[in-house]
Amino acid sequence: MAELLSIFNLVAPFFGLILLGFAIGRYKQLPEAGLAWLQFFLIYVALPPLFYRLIADKPLSELANWKFIAGTTAATFCAFCLSFALGLKHNKGDMPQAVMQGVAGAYSNIGYMGPPLILAALGPSASAPVVLIFVFDNILLFSLVPFLMALAGVEKKSILATTREVIWRVLTHPFNLATLAGVAASYFKLELPVAIDRMVLWLSQAAAPCALFLLGVTVALRPMKAMPGEVPGLVVIKLLLHPLLVWILLSALGGIPAHWIYAAIIMAALPPALNIFVIATQYRVGIERASACILVGTIVSMITLPGFLWLVKTGRIAADLFH
Repeated sequence: MAELLSIFNLVAPFFGLILLGFAIGRYKQLPEAGLAWLQFFLIYVALPPLFYRLIADKPLSELANWKFIAGTTAATFCAFCLSFALGLKHNKGDMPQAVMQGVAGAYSNIGYMGPPLILAALGPSASAPVVLIFVFDNILLFSLVPFLMALAGVEKKSILATTREVIWRVLTHPFNLATLAGVAASYFKLELPVAIDRMVLWLSQAAAPCALFLLGVTVALRPMKAMPGEVPGLVVIKLLLHPLLVWILLSALGGIPAHWIYAAIIMAALPPALNIFVIATQYRVGIERASACILVGTIVSMITLPGFLWLVKTGRIAADLFH
């Protein structure tokens, strides 16, 4: 009973902030345009300091675990392919819609929810795998989506122009720039001046609560009118199959520390990311379906995520499936 109470106390603040945002967004009539400033604050001001702090004090040897990177990225790619295929089936070959559903079934809330939850559950030693998953999952998905949308004819650009744009977006994404700054700080053993370090700390601490509140508000402002037929399947892929794929692939590769595997399993078990809606809005494709996936996935994860945390925290799941 004490274990269950511990898990509840761990996850309740996260879902509580989402619920708070949902309740206020549902009953307080405020202009939706104001959310743009909060999104800007999160992406460009608050989250980059969080990722800088996660990585700046880590030895570079911890970040060169290519076996771990290959396993987790391959698992995300498999989840994307399965969700993409499910989307094609339900939408009669509509490729742009299927791309959005591929993202919905593979893209975890690794930026807003992942770092604070996993560090609280597993401790500071889990920060390196959290950062690696965040960076390489984003590179994978933010490369796949523009290419597939260009192939589908949504982006009226050549493959070469799309390639250049993808590379530029990846290189200049604020999260990746913050990660590179953290790597440089780690390599050169740099320390920020006290005043700047305190600002970076405050901003990093603001990231998670603001992001979770924003997630709740965003879902509240776009209520689900009907349950799209593919949503239950996408939720199963995202919340159950994705973490199982991570567990199987990392176990098969072998030689990966147990706490890294546990961190990867929990990262994969996180609910769908708010960025799914942002991407759908950008391409004006599947916006209602994106909202439905986020809403249903977040609600169902209130059961599945504590379940995975309980298995990990109590040692009822072996880190290495094959040994």
